[in-house]
Amino acid sequence: MNTSSNSFLIRALSAVALLASLNLAHAEGPTPTTVLKGKAVTEGNLIDALTPEEPVVTRSLRVQRDTPGQQAARKPSASLLITFETNSAELTPQAKKQLDVVAAALRNNKLAEYGFNVEGHADPRGAHDSNLSLSQQRAESVRNYLITAHAIEAKRLKAVGKGDAEVLNAKDPAAAENRRVTIVTDVSKD
Repeated sequence: MNTSSNSFLIRALSAVALLASLNLAHAEGPTPTTVLKGKAVTEGNLIDALTPEEPVVTRSLRVQRDTPGQQAARKPSASLLITFETNSAELTPQAKKQLDVVAAALRNNKLAEYGFNVEGHADPRGAHDSNLSLSQQRAESVRNYLITAHAIEAKRLKAVGKGDAEVLNAKDPAAAENRRVTIVTDVSKD
């Protein structure tokens, strides 16, 4: 082979190696959900968790991180232990303090252009239909608080009840992290 062929082959192999490494990193699956609680609920932590990743661009080549048969990349999200009164959607004073921080993050320039799903989750105790209804009411309670107390635009927030379908701690059904609210960035372009 001549020098030109060798050079082309090396560049092609480098490109294949780069794409393979990106796909292998993605094939490990999405990172587990981190539940922010207590002092970890800061504006900076929320902005970091909710800001979408910039696409990888190499010399005008946009790298597609997911391929057919692979799981799609996880949307940016932050799970919070937003507490409620027992069997109700009424926010506690501590929950309101955390949501005040969430509102500050949502007003930040890095997140101002995005919409968000406010997902309510319930633990698996009780009837599935009741848990679904309660999780929807809790998601709506959080959404309404952010809109009324902090003037977050209603069109940026969608309340979604997830019921007991996505528990984080299956070993302990009553675990607090199973009763949470997750804020998920809507990265779709409408």
